Amino acid sequence: MKFFSQSFLYDDPWSIVSLAFFLRYPNPYAAHVISCDVISRTTTPTGSLLTTRLILKRGALPRWAPQGIVSRAESWVVEESEVDPLGKTVRCRTKNLDHVKVMQVEEWVNFRQTSDGKTLQTTEARILSGFGWGLAKKIENHGLKRFKANVQRSREGVSLILNLIRQSRLQPMTLGGEGLSHSHGTSDNDSRSSTTPSGPWSRLKTWLRPPSST
Repeated sequence: MKFFSQSFLYDDPWSIVSLAFFLRYPNPYAAHVISCDVISRTTTPTGSLLTTRLILKRGALPRWAPQGIVSRAESWVVEESEVDPLGKTVRCRTKNLDHVKVMQVEEWVNFRQTSDGKTLQTTEARILSGFGWGLAKKIENHGLKRFKANVQRSREGVSLILNLIRQSRLQPMTLGGEGLSHSHGTSDNDSRSSTTPSGPWSRLKTWLRPPSST
């Protein structure tokens, strides 16, 4: 069994980072993610948001892997998250649902706002292989190496979405934030034009909703 632990500090407030985290798919750094679907979403009596998403990822087997070790190079991953807007925390747990005998990867990601208004992300993971033939340790080492690389790409993807959010001035619409505020005396035309998606937000919408082919 292999373990991974890492912390990272974002300069942005918790609400912005949380929004970027849940909007991170799709992005150019996550080409291995094929689909991401919400399968349940509920709220608790205390106001926390509970969400379960099903994610399909594509992987590549190492050259030394025995032929037929897995039936396909794709894996279903379940992501369970809790967003606490009052405590300004996000707790997220993911694990693969198939190929678990070959390798089970379980990941915990937490976000919390610091006293100076920044956001601290902590990531922990456990990688376990139950495969025989003396390959378990080699599979776990490979899984840990790949996981470290994926963590870096994931952070780059979140940072990209963060940058798009900053440029598109969407901060008032973030998780746990207040509603949009408009200055007095603004005409209807100005109000409509100020909320029309453009620039980087249009690119983000294109990723979230690719244009249909003709």
